Amino acid sequence: MAELATRLDQREWYRDGRGPRYKQLCRHISALVTSGALAAEDQLPSEREIAEIADVSRVTVRKAIAELVADGMIVQRQGAGSFVRTVGERTEQSLSSLVSFTENLQARGIASSSRLLLNGLFRPTPNEAMVLGLSPHHQVARIHRLRSGDAVPMALEYSSLPEDILPRPDKVDVSLYELLRARNSAPSRAIQRVTAINATAPVAELLELPEGAAILQIERTGYLQSGRPIEFTSGLYRSDVYDFVSELRLD
Repeated sequence: MAELATRLDQREWYRDGRGPRYKQLCRHISALVTSGALAAEDQLPSEREIAEIADVSRVTVRKAIAELVADGMIVQRQGAGSFVRTVGERTEQSLSSLVSFTENLQARGIASSSRLLLNGLFRPTPNEAMVLGLSPHHQVARIHRLRSGDAVPMALEYSSLPEDILPRPDKVDVSLYELLRARNSAPSRAIQRVTAINATAPVAELLELPEGAAILQIERTGYLQSGRPIEFTSGLYRSDVYDFVSELRLD
């Protein structure tokens, strides 16, 4: 820790005219990781300690760490601190394959788990009614879940389905698609929209990220073979642990 304190001294990394202090601190810590001076699973000092060592404000330190988290170099664990991420911890999911979160993680040997935040039958919102083609007197099944891989929070998923497709949302355990397949009601195709957004305070707390961290929002509408829309899911994914990959072909 004493050697690290010496390396974090502002005289080691700050130069006039080379950008804001938080950017220079971010680049310096990144270089320490790349060079091996900070190894996988090494814990960084606290924000307060880094601020004292580097003679900068805690806001500067917080912004630098937030960028490192967004870049996938540092992981923040609630109640434990900031750690250098183990190489290979990022998870990929194809944008061209219709597989569930659970199936994707299982294929990579990662144990998936879910924390239920909300489920039940409700009157549809105007957006749900429009996307799913429902009238106001219909009901929708809503399932809101915090999804984790190997006990690390990775995504928030908010799913809505027509009541006749999922009459018992309380029956969903881990995999929604597994239950839908058992009912012969799983979507055969989907349209997804990917957007980069910043995590609000409640979302950041659930995903164990700093407020304002960059995350991916994916809105998916799933369709039966007949063309009927039967699933609308809005997912918020940690960009530091999740990569979405698509394959492009020349027609």
